[in-house]
Amino acid sequence: MRASLLALAIGAFGIGTTEFVIVGLLPEVADDLSVSIPSAGMLVTGYALGVVVGAPLMTAAGARLPRKTMLVVLMAVFIAGNLLCALAGDYTALMGGRLTAALTHGAFFGIGSVVAADLVAPDRRASAIALMFTGLTLANVLGVPLGTFLGQEFGWRSTFWAVTGIGVVGLLGLLALVPAQPAPERGALRGELAVFRKPQVWLALTTTVLGFGGVFASFTYLAPMMTELAGFSDGAVAWLLVLFGVGLCVGNVLGGRAADRALMPSLYLILGGLCLVLVIFTFTSRAAVPAAITLAAFGAIGFATVPPLQARVMQQAAGAPALASAANIAAFNLGNALGAWLGGLAVSHGLGWTSPTWIGAGLAAAGLGTAALSGRLDRRGHRGHGGHGHRGSGEPHPRPDVELPTAPLTNAPGAGPGTHSIVEQKSR
Repeated sequence: MRASLLALAIGAFGIGTTEFVIVGLLPEVADDLSVSIPSAGMLVTGYALGVVVGAPLMTAAGARLPRKTMLVVLMAVFIAGNLLCALAGDYTALMGGRLTAALTHGAFFGIGSVVAADLVAPDRRASAIALMFTGLTLANVLGVPLGTFLGQEFGWRSTFWAVTGIGVVGLLGLLALVPAQPAPERGALRGELAVFRKPQVWLALTTTVLGFGGVFASFTYLAPMMTELAGFSDGAVAWLLVLFGVGLCVGNVLGGRAADRALMPSLYLILGGLCLVLVIFTFTSRAAVPAAITLAAFGAIGFATVPPLQARVMQQAAGAPALASAANIAAFNLGNALGAWLGGLAVSHGLGWTSPTWIGAGLAAAGLGTAALSGRLDRRGHRGHGGHGHRGSGEPHPRPDVELPTAPLTNAPGAGPGTHSIVEQKSR
């Protein structure tokens, strides 16, 4: 079954690469298509919005199809979207290709994680899902820097030709290596939709939007900030993305472990740390060495947010987590879009290249506020119902001593950011 998981990982690698590689190519795209860098940054926003729309819609549309069939359809659409990008002669065509590819993002990860779990014995499902999403982690560490280098040396379209090729390899792998999968049971979608009546689910999704929006407000404009302020050359951007990718891998692990031990305290600490690092980054971004050091710390603390954010949503949607998981992928990408749009708005109004990072700090602080509100409602529910429910909600509250199986996203993303790992979450 390892070969089947490899096919899923290749697809995840391609999707992760196409999502984030545009960040390192904003100057090249803007120059070639005669648009401003903030306008080119809207390609990040557009993709994120495509994920927001596509994640629930494509998941719902494929609810009655065999899962392997749906994965093949999604990868074919992904290939078509990147082919449109590679052939794009103007900004509108490029945006159309980005939106097409984005529609597949959330559904591929949601359905793919179910398939990965079904390929192995129950006691190995966590490892299977983690192996599949290794492809998304590698996309950030290897795919994005290499794609940036390729685009800078041979033109940005060459990067999308390469991603199209990766998609073809992934499609062939799915057809050849993944066994046939049954269609989901009828009526399952109704139960999945029911969890969205819970206010705490919406509060958790809002925290994801704001918290991860803080990451992308700064990350989207990383290339011009490093070249215009820190003094790095264009060719150094790819290596800076490698440094950022190493940081995010470390953050994924540490964030997951922290959330496993104490979910809400970890979420408070990480969001507060993100706000602090972004404030520091606005000052260190004007010198090469301090900027590089802070960039690595930014990658670590930025992506340490993802496991607790995903765990919180899964905790509040216990019993019917599939659509909620897809919705949280959409929330990560809505945060991407919000952060990129606000950052571009600030740059367009002449506030300078550090302004997106200030905006990111503000969004992270807002996310910390909604997380604190959610935690307060939990505590109030414990007091009002003897620890067994939320006041006024009628919803059961997870007992502190009960382990909740979840599948948190450890790269978003989108994630997000988008790498999943399974941890047994203990409500704290």
